[in-house]
Amino acid sequence: MENKKTASNKILWIFAVGQLGWSILAGIISNWLVFFYQPSQEELAKGQTALIPQGTFIGLTVIGVITAVGRIFDAVTDPFIAGKSDSLKHRLGRRIPFMRFAAIPFGIVTVLMFISPFEAGSKGNVACLFIFAMLFYFCMTCYCTPYNALIPELGSTQNARINLSTYISVTYFFGTGIAFFLPSVAGIFTDSLGYANSYRVSIAILAAIAIICMLIPAFLIDENVYVDTTPSKSSAFSSLLSTFRNKDFRIFVCSDILYWIGLTLFQTGLSFYVTVLLGLDTQKTSTLFIIMTVSSLAFYPAVNIFSKKLGKKKLISFAFLFFSVAFIVTAGAGLFDIPAMAYGVIIAVLAALPMAILGILPQAVVADISEEDKLETGESRQGMFYAARTFAFKMGQSLAMLLFTSIALVNSDVKKGQSGYGLGYRLTAVVAAVLCLLGGLVFLKYNEKKVLKRIGEGQKDA
Repeated sequence: MENKKTASNKILWIFAVGQLGWSILAGIISNWLVFFYQPSQEELAKGQTALIPQGTFIGLTVIGVITAVGRIFDAVTDPFIAGKSDSLKHRLGRRIPFMRFAAIPFGIVTVLMFISPFEAGSKGNVACLFIFAMLFYFCMTCYCTPYNALIPELGSTQNARINLSTYISVTYFFGTGIAFFLPSVAGIFTDSLGYANSYRVSIAILAAIAIICMLIPAFLIDENVYVDTTPSKSSAFSSLLSTFRNKDFRIFVCSDILYWIGLTLFQTGLSFYVTVLLGLDTQKTSTLFIIMTVSSLAFYPAVNIFSKKLGKKKLISFAFLFFSVAFIVTAGAGLFDIPAMAYGVIIAVLAALPMAILGILPQAVVADISEEDKLETGESRQGMFYAARTFAFKMGQSLAMLLFTSIALVNSDVKKGQSGYGLGYRLTAVVAAVLCLLGGLVFLKYNEKKVLKRIGEGQKDA
């Protein structure tokens, strides 16, 4: 095999800019779609309207079903796109062609998801939202699955993998942070455009920024210089089965599913925790997220250093436990004689350390497992490993959206100031804490020593 050039830190940072782009789009959907289409009493009072039917069927809401089905569709297409990417024969490589193709449609359909062309409460709006949601998740898969496959391919050593995972975690936080600024940006246009249109214009602005970011690595990185672009010969289905035969990967995926259900409940509920439980203005969400992000970024150097000394397993297990504590504290928001903003800061600071750890290290763990599997089987299936992971956690996210939109309805008819107000939102935080704790217990079974030993042996033989 032809020797490939080692990717410099500059190339790794260029690659990380792509994550900045797609995390803006993902953040808009995960944090504001339910907020926009299932508005609380506070947002209705500010001028938002119920654009889609707000009733339930067997306990499920319209927006909950759409987002859940979208995630399931996304999860199902992940292995298909991964297989196509792993086996692609193209002059630009196996990953870059997909990234170039998907970036612009990805940004456009994000904007279209918030367009409701029919009258408020119309089933026509439901149909449009459903179609655009499916397109959104398909475009997301077409960009993110090949993108993630480049992580172990560009990170050719342990230190490089941890560094790259750190870089993309930094850009992920900034991307998600930019998405959290949506209400602040929308506030600029509210007086002239109204509530809903101010959000739509703001989303279009953020989507344009995201598209530019996603195209940067797609055009500035020559995949053929740094990566073995030899196509895989396995079919997508057989490759997926082989991937799940890896015991350590199965353990990782099980813990990851539980973590992502819990995290998605927390992320979806964050704007509600701030506005309903703490009684703060929507724009305070941006302030608290900045505090959480800055605090989390401050831990990044320590996570990078200690993961190399202590191993990734110990830190990840600790993060699961600590996140559970943060979620339990969130469930108590507004119940204690503590100023609302101060309580919000406490939640933000508590969540910062586990967010730093779990933002960096899981990607590196998948890279380790895929590298060990390549040494054992001789098959280069990095794309499928990341697709299998996203397939699993997106199924978890689908369940989380159903859970959140349904649990949130508990006591939803209770007026502000009455006993039991906001109970549904508190319950989502409690469920998130339990699931995150279970995820940590499962991850303790991961055999990190065996995986790293085999990688070390392979590097000596190379």
